[in-house]
Amino acid sequence: MASRTDTLQAPAVTPSLRIDYAALLNEEQLRAVEAGEGPVLVIAGAGSGKTRTLTFRVARMLERGVPPAGILLLTFTNKAAREMTRRVEELAGAFVDVRRILGGTFHHAAHVLLRQYAGVLGFSTNFTVLDREDARDLMVTCIAERRLKSDKRFPRPDLVLDLVSLAANLQQPVSHVLMDRRPQMLPLAPEVLAAAARFQQRKAQMHLMDFDDLLVHLKRLLTHHPDVKAQLTERFRCVLVDEYQDTNRLQGDLVDLFAGERKDLTVVGDDCQSIYSFRGADFTNIIGFPERYPGCSVHALTRNYRSTPEILRLANTSIALNTNQFPKVLTAARSPGVKPLIVPARDAGEQAAYVAQRIGELRDQGLSLEAMAVLYRAHNHSLELQLELTRRGIPFRVRSGVRFFEQSHIKDVLAHLRLVNNPGDELAFKRVIRRVPGVGPATAEHLWTALRASPEGTPLAEGLAHADVRAHLPRKAQKGFQAFSDLMGRLTQPEASPSPGRLIEDVLAGGYADFLRAEFSEEEHREDDVRQLAEFAGRFEDVARFLSEIALVSEFAAGEALREEGPEACLTLSTVHQAKGLEWRAVFVLWLADGRFPLSLATRLPEEEEEERRLFYVALTRARDTLALVYPQSVLPRDGERILLRPSRFLQELPGGEDAPFDRCILSTLEAEPEASVGQDGPPPGGSDPVD
Repeated sequence: MASRTDTLQAPAVTPSLRIDYAALLNEEQLRAVEAGEGPVLVIAGAGSGKTRTLTFRVARMLERGVPPAGILLLTFTNKAAREMTRRVEELAGAFVDVRRILGGTFHHAAHVLLRQYAGVLGFSTNFTVLDREDARDLMVTCIAERRLKSDKRFPRPDLVLDLVSLAANLQQPVSHVLMDRRPQMLPLAPEVLAAAARFQQRKAQMHLMDFDDLLVHLKRLLTHHPDVKAQLTERFRCVLVDEYQDTNRLQGDLVDLFAGERKDLTVVGDDCQSIYSFRGADFTNIIGFPERYPGCSVHALTRNYRSTPEILRLANTSIALNTNQFPKVLTAARSPGVKPLIVPARDAGEQAAYVAQRIGELRDQGLSLEAMAVLYRAHNHSLELQLELTRRGIPFRVRSGVRFFEQSHIKDVLAHLRLVNNPGDELAFKRVIRRVPGVGPATAEHLWTALRASPEGTPLAEGLAHADVRAHLPRKAQKGFQAFSDLMGRLTQPEASPSPGRLIEDVLAGGYADFLRAEFSEEEHREDDVRQLAEFAGRFEDVARFLSEIALVSEFAAGEALREEGPEACLTLSTVHQAKGLEWRAVFVLWLADGRFPLSLATRLPEEEEEERRLFYVALTRARDTLALVYPQSVLPRDGERILLRPSRFLQELPGGEDAPFDRCILSTLEAEPEASVGQDGPPPGGSDPVD
């Protein structure tokens, strides 16, 4: 992709600069900071000083005479804006009032401007901004107004809100997004679309805006009111955007509108770290920038200050296989270290045991748990590791959400098994019965009381079928209760499989999968979580033993909460998406098997596979000193039928032999370990090749 370095002449500057840029920046950063007026694209590789470069460019603009009020700095978090503003103040605060810069998130900037121009759009300048909870309450009202009379489960208000939000940010009609992104809602499409339309109508009537409306109405202001646009583009002489690769279609349009005819626009980002298309991020914003702004100045920051040369070589080799990108090669500012390690394990259990063992060894060598992280493609990939860490007494935090076994849908499924194992488990019964449409807390209490009045020894399914129990059901709950009763009958019959894995699959097939599809979006992977749980449970001989292991994890988590240890005492577990922007000295990446990383559903098109490879690249570049890439060679999903897995295509496509950018660790098989109790510390007997 052709580009020029910078052919625009910079305006005259004072003979003596207040800031010694050449002494504080490397050559690449300096060229980007000194770039003249006009459109500038800074492709900032991982760990290359992106924030530093953007901060110094703002300071340089101020030195050139741009008034602070003439600068618009758009970021993705207010924290990032505050940090940049603080750094600019340290650099240039002695000669300008940095506080007059309009800096913050897109939503913050939109809110500030709409307060001034709301009347132009027909809103009161005292319009109210709805937070998520307020927006949800309004959506609940709009759904209730439809007076839906159907035995089908209507999507949660949060799910309808997400649909409306995604449509706004993609700049598409709600109906299109529903068909493309939320097919589980299609059976109720007319009612969903009516509720969404009513939601928009009610907000306008009451002079309310949610967060998405701030951007939508700002675009409307700039598009339909040329006089206002002229005022704002004259006011903001320079526009700067951080993390440009993460902007969606709506944000991209706003950036182009603010750039106006002057086009004094600086965008900073890394196309190789564009990984949020599922949230609506539009990769074409950054990759198509030179086409939208012909003759733009393009600068690449490739000097990496985070990782060792060996880690960067692996990352460069992998990402080079993407065709749609700005080619660049990261070079290390650090001294050489050790090669990344590829570790094939026998199965998921050995994978977890290896990682937990190495973490224990590294901790014994003086590396704090806080300096280590385990990354994975999907939250359910941490299931076995969470259990293994618990057994060894290694404390951890889950950055990508709550611990796996504490998630609501996992606890729902486990409650079914608890009820099979112990029909007298009142808490389990009340949890699962409240998932039946039309059954609330009061009905659940009446049903349980009636059920316990059955003669002692009455099978659960027989008790559920009794007229005295069903007499407490409201009419709208009868169909769902019958399905639940049929399911429990199948799960508890004498010939039913004793395998907890098979029972979990039966729970899914018995209606819980339908519940998950109605309640959650496909991107939330709730059904995948349950199937992963079933695969894990298939290793246990019976339900009682399986439930005991899970209880161990819950007890350990509660104990960790009571100990209130500081963050330095915890290992980080995270999805790669949640880890972007962070770094650790030692990083382990799990489940690098085809179908798991990359996910099967995420590689249907070439552009999807390239985004998955970018996600792999992000995972690699989180590591500073040591990196281990681990994958199981087989899984045991059911009935003892072991299924072989292929290594991730991202591993297979790497060169081998003497030129390989990695070393390989062969686990002969970790030695059999005794059952460890909570609180047992340190690695078990048996060694493995070191990671560092």
